[in-house]
Amino acid sequence: MPIPIDFVVSALVTLLVVVDPIALAPTFVALTHGLPEAARRSVAVRASLIATAILIGAALIGHWLLTMLGISLPAFRIAGGLLLFSIASEMVFGLRVQRQSKAAEQAIEEHVRNIAAFPLAFPLLAGPGAITATVLLAGQAAGHPLMLAALIGVIAVTAAVCFAAFLLAARIGRLLGVTGNVVLERLLGILLAALAVQYVIDGVRAALTGG
Repeated sequence: MPIPIDFVVSALVTLLVVVDPIALAPTFVALTHGLPEAARRSVAVRASLIATAILIGAALIGHWLLTMLGISLPAFRIAGGLLLFSIASEMVFGLRVQRQSKAAEQAIEEHVRNIAAFPLAFPLLAGPGAITATVLLAGQAAGHPLMLAALIGVIAVTAAVCFAAFLLAARIGRLLGVTGNVVLERLLGILLAALAVQYVIDGVRAALTGG
């Protein structure tokens, strides 16, 4: 059967709205503040690829895996919120180690790998909301290989949009300078903390209502 265009459009709009690359771009600037240009690009590439892998995995085996492990989607949402709150608190209180003092290439490379995986890839890009949306979309495509392939293509397009948004944000971050980036980091830390709390509230509400 041909791929329904309405499914592709619906999936693309859903993932772009849930992931919201434009809103995450300033967070990328704050998290990568002080990193060299090459390292920032590496973070953007790694985060986008990891998030793509997570969402494709969710599309293929997400519902089965959570069921086998006895994990509900509300519990997954709460866990993502708690993880996100930990990094938000570090941003607000300035506890993150400044990369300027990590002159060694190995230390920088380790930091690049760490922030690309957490919190950028998870829970910001491929967070509980995106994973839940992907699992639901995969349910619509169940039994239709072409629709599932289209969903995987939509995930790849979403990741590409995120990568482009991160690169543009990095350029804006250079214009802000050191002081601007420090202020931005604190402000975004507060917003991330609020987002994390909202994840937890949504998860608790869904668990209590059985949603």
